[in-house]
This record gives sequence, C-alpha cells and structure tokens, in this order.
Amino acid sequence: MPVLPLDERCVDHKDAVSGKLQSVPALNPKRAQSRHFVVYLPPPASCSPALLEEFLERSEFIIQDLHWLLSLPHDLFWCQVIFDESLQKCLDSFLSNCPRRYDLHPPLPVAAQNAQREIHRCVFLTFLRMSTHKESKDHYITPCVFGEIIYNNYLFDIAKLMDICVLFGKGNSALLQKMIGNIFQHQPSYYQDLNDSVPTLLQVLCSILDVFGLQQDQDLVEPQKLEAQKRSTPLEMPVQELKDAVLYFCDSSSTLWAFLDIFPAASDTFRKHDFLSRLSNFYELCCPELENAIIKRKFEDKSMQTDLWRRLSHSRKKILETFHIILSNTCLQPILEHRAENIQPYIEDVLQVLTVLLPDRRFVCDYDELFPVAEDLNLLQQVSPTLDETRTSYILHGVQGAWADTRRPISHPAPVSEISPVRATEEAQANSHQNSHFAKEPECAGATGGPSLTGVELDSLVSQVKDLLPDLGDGFVLSCLEEYAYDPEKVINNLLEENLTPTLQALDRTLPRQQKPDPCPNVSSRSNVFADDEFDVFSRDVVDKSRIWKGRRKPETSTQLLADKSIISSQRERYSQYSMVTEEHVVDGDYEDEYDDTYDGNQVGANDADSDDELISRRPFTTPQVLRSRVRVAEDEEEEDEDAEEETVKPDHFVQDPAVLRERAEARRANFYARKGIRQDNTPAVTGASRGQGQSRETVQDRRKKEANKGARANHNRRNMADRKRNKGMIPS
Repeated sequence: MPVLPLDERCVDHKDAVSGKLQSVPALNPKRAQSRHFVVYLPPPASCSPALLEEFLERSEFIIQDLHWLLSLPHDLFWCQVIFDESLQKCLDSFLSNCPRRYDLHPPLPVAAQNAQREIHRCVFLTFLRMSTHKESKDHYITPCVFGEIIYNNYLFDIAKLMDICVLFGKGNSALLQKMIGNIFQHQPSYYQDLNDSVPTLLQVLCSILDVFGLQQDQDLVEPQKLEAQKRSTPLEMPVQELKDAVLYFCDSSSTLWAFLDIFPAASDTFRKHDFLSRLSNFYELCCPELENAIIKRKFEDKSMQTDLWRRLSHSRKKILETFHIILSNTCLQPILEHRAENIQPYIEDVLQVLTVLLPDRRFVCDYDELFPVAEDLNLLQQVSPTLDETRTSYILHGVQGAWADTRRPISHPAPVSEISPVRATEEAQANSHQNSHFAKEPECAGATGGPSLTGVELDSLVSQVKDLLPDLGDGFVLSCLEEYAYDPEKVINNLLEENLTPTLQALDRTLPRQQKPDPCPNVSSRSNVFADDEFDVFSRDVVDKSRIWKGRRKPETSTQLLADKSIISSQRERYSQYSMVTEEHVVDGDYEDEYDDTYDGNQVGANDADSDDELISRRPFTTPQVLRSRVRVAEDEEEEDEDAEEETVKPDHFVQDPAVLRERAEARRANFYARKGIRQDNTPAVTGASRGQGQSRETVQDRRKKEANKGARANHNRRNMADRKRNKGMIPS
C-alpha cells in the first residue's frame, strides 16, 4: 500500500485535556512541542571573560535546540518548523547578525571558535532540510503543497536566500544551487518576489550614492526638499561615517554577487530592469571618488585606511563579477549552448550592452582587465560570420580610448590581483572567522591606487616647482609632491606660505634625489652567450614577435615569394644611378693638371675593322627589365616588337621541368592502378598538411575512414569472409 504524503496523512494524537486519542492531520499545531529557541548574538568585540561566558552559554543553548530539532522525525520536524515562531526568530537572527567572511573582528578563544562553527553548521543543515520536500520514499510532501507551505509561512524569502548564499556559499555551492533551485522550482511565486525586489536593490545603490553625496539630479526618485542639507563628499565626511558607508557598500555588493553566483537563473530578472547600465553608472560615480578619498585623507590610524582600501577593492571586484554573471547568463551562454535556433538577438544584445557601456570609462577599463572585451567579440565573430565589423571596431576603439583616458596602458594592464586582491586569500581565510578576510592584501597600492607617473612626468613636475624655487633639492621636491598627491600648485603654495607638514619641515631642503637600487642586480650583471641578442628582454624593451613562433614554422608559398617585391625595390635606386654617368670636360679652357692628354692626338683603333662611332660614342645604359616601371616596360616592349621580326623560339629541354615529370609519373601510376583494378585513396585530404601545422577536419575524417575500410580490399578480409561462411552454416563450427 503506497504511503500517503505528509500533507494528506492523519495520525492519532492524545488530547491533553480529555486524554482521548483523536485523529488529527499530521501537520497540526497541537503536535508542535513547546520549546523556546534562543536568539543568536554575534561574538563579543572584546575578549572580556563575562562577555565570552555569556556568548558560550547562549551558543550552547542554540546548539542543543538545533540538534534536538534535526533529530525529530519528518512529520514532527515540519510541525515544529511551521508552527514555532521562536525557531524562525532564532534562524533570522543568525542570518542577520552572523559575521561575514570579509568582516573584521578580534581573534576568539578556541572554545568560542568551536561554538561559532557548530552553530554555523547546524543552521545550514536546518535550512537544507527545510528546502527538501522529499527525504525518502515514505517521508515526503506533495511538491505543490510544499511550495505553498514555505511561501505562506514565510520560511524563505528573497532577503533570506541572499543572506544564506553569502553566509554558506563558500564550500557549499553545489548544495546551495540544488537547494535554491528546488525552492524556485516548486514555488514560481518567488520569481515575482525577485522581480519586485530588484527596484529595492537599485534603491540601495542610490542610497549609497546619496550617503557619499554623489547622487545626481536625474537619479532622484522624488524632489529634494529645500531645507534638506547637502550631503558631504567622501573627502569631507567624518571618518566614522565614511567607515560605516564603506562597510555597507561592501556588504551590499558581496551579497548581490553571492546570490547571482549561486543562482544565475535570476540574471534574466535583473536584466529586465536595466540593471547592467545602472550598475556600471554606479561604479563610475562611486568607486573613483572613494579611492581618491581613502588615498588623500589623513587617517590617524593607518590600519583603518588599509582596511577601508581592502574593502573597497573587494567591493569593486564583486560589482565587476556581478555584471559579468548577468551578461554571460543572459547573452553569452545562450550563444555558446545554442539554446535558441536564432542567436542573432543575443548577439545584438551583447553589442548593445557593450556600446552603452563605453561612456563609463573607468568601469570599461576595470571590466576589460578582468574579462577582456576582445574575447567576447571574438566569440561573436566565430558564431556569426555576418557580424558587423564596424560596430565591433567601434567598441574596441572605445575600450582603447578608455585605457588611454585613464592613463593606464592597454598593452600591459595591471594584474587582476591588484584590482581586487581577494581571490588569493579566500582559500586561506575560508575556515577562520577570527582573522580579517583581507589579511594578506596589499595596502593602498591597487591598480588605481595612486597616480602612475613615469620618470619623464616626475621630472616635469619637479621642474615646475624648481622654476620658482630653484634652491630646493630634487629629493625634497619629490617628497613634497608625494605628500600632496603630485599637485605642483599645492606644493608651491604650501612652500611659499611655510605651511608644510611636520614631516616635510624636518627634511633638508637641499636633499638630492636618491638613486633607486637595482631590484635585480643579478639580472643586470649577468653575462652569458645570450646577452644583448635580439630576444634579450632584459636589455631591450621591444622584441620582434614575428621572429617568435610555436611549433614548426609554416614555409612561405610560391605565391607569397613572388609577391614579395622588396628586393626589387631596394635595387631599383642602385641601378638608376648608372643612367646618370656624365663625361668630364675642360671648363672655360682651363687646363687641369690631373688630366693626362698623352694619347689625345692618336687615333686609337683607326685601323680596326670597327667603326669610329662604335668606339668613341658610349653605349647607352639599359635598365634591367625587372627594375623598370610598368609603363616604361610596355613602351619598350612595343618598340622591340616593331623592330624585331616575330619568330617562335623552341625552348631548350636539356633540363626538363620537374612538375611536368611528376605529372607524367602520376599519369603512368594511375593507368597502372586502373588496369590492375586497384582503387586509390591518396587524396590530398588523406595526405594532409606537414607535421607540426595541425590537420583539418576533412583530413582527420578521411584518415579514419581509410583506417576502418582498409580491410575490404586485397586479402585483408579473410577473417570477415570466414565468419560470414560460418554464420551461414557452410563451415561446421
């Protein structure tokens, strides 16, 4: 007899008043036990014994209650989950107050760390069991009823799912993907909730801009009040407010990225609300201003400046990855997986998004650094041969212009780890909540952490200051420029007003520039057979990459050799000089001492058979035909045709053409095979290209076909014919 689902099952329950057994539904509030779950509080900021003892005692209660809950059978577990409000408050408090991986907090004792880790595990198992409608073939809930239970009782919502992703995503991505996919599959109403939540997320971005005083007038949802005070910028706001705002920015960007990374199917919903353009605009307005403020502000505590920089770097990377997830899942993945027969609309969407992205120059550079735009365009060119090259060229030129505007070279971009050096420390810090997630990140020296000035630019700034104050030393001027963010006007103004910082006032004003030590002395002092050659990257900045290749180099064809006219062009000027030979004569009757006139009166060759004209007159120089221009060659050929008689010269076949000999040999071979009845498969496709150059698909297919069918001719199919006779009974087995 099949077992009924839990929502249709009835059980016997003993009435607490009358003591009689009653048949009640399995999901009944009377079956839920009275148990008060304690609300979770985060670990204490200070390691005082009293606070630690309180945290450990509270943690012990929560761990015992969750262990008891997870040990309940299927029906009693769901009764407790649905009808116990204190349980939901306990789970919600953990999602809200649990420290994230990127939060800073002091190290905890071993006992507190173990308690925090155990609560983390029990809460995750509780949510995992709550998202499963079928535990076994005898314990399950009807899928449609399961969707109604979790939706109507608010067991899950979009905010909870985002917090679950950011808290438990590290190391549990496969389970979370299955868990959240199961929730959205059995309750499609969550898609509508997600659609209603996207405007709220956009409003969060606007509120962050408003806190930093970067809100633009066109972004205001409602008119601003006249008595409302103008928000201070990140350079002007108090340090504590700046810290709180950066923490809020970091938490929002990380939560959004974690949800889309676990559940990328939500990208379509975000795309409907023009989320990509709003996200790039937010990045363009907020991130450069925050970087500038963190670098230029004077922090009493340098560790706070380092912490803010690391959080900002982490947030920038998460925003860029969020943008890529949405673009990839809505446009690029359907093209790669061929989800639709007509991929042209998806290609158009990619081009449209990248085109709209170009005005945000800073965002374009950082995005291209993490996810090169040229690779996406190359993918589109591979799947669509009819792609508009004008639009792709426009996008590529726009990216190059963005790199040029931000003074960051496109050929040597900064490493991705400098943009957001979080990836290198995620593995090391995943299992430890006592240390900072950014413990190993560099200080404010990211890809855009400060002005990237070359030696020439620094010399120009130093000369601007020394033009007015020539008595100052170069080293002192460089120290002043570093202190005032390489602004020569501020340096000159503070020098004239004697308003320098105490550090600069203690320096010697005639301090010369210090020579930077060679970071690699062994490289500069090395001596070997490869030093100073054409591929020595240590002694030259530019290397001819055309001289470098992988594998065997493909030889030039005869057409390419004949098309190369560089040798002819180089010799044309040399031969043109021979046509300008002039005779040296005596000028104005003056006698030249160096001229020998001994034989001027003798008629040399007068008695020879040759004429005087042939000896006296110089034979005119004739330019070789290969060096003549086309027009001149045509004229010379016409003159030669008119003077010379037409006659056919029989070619000299003393050395015959090898190509003709090969054709004759091939013809004889083909005639021999035709008379013998032998079929040849030596097609060019089977032969293929030379080794090291790769083979085409036709070559691979023909070789496989030849290998499979080579036993069908001559005497190679004896086994097949013997098997055929044996199967027909001709040979006794």
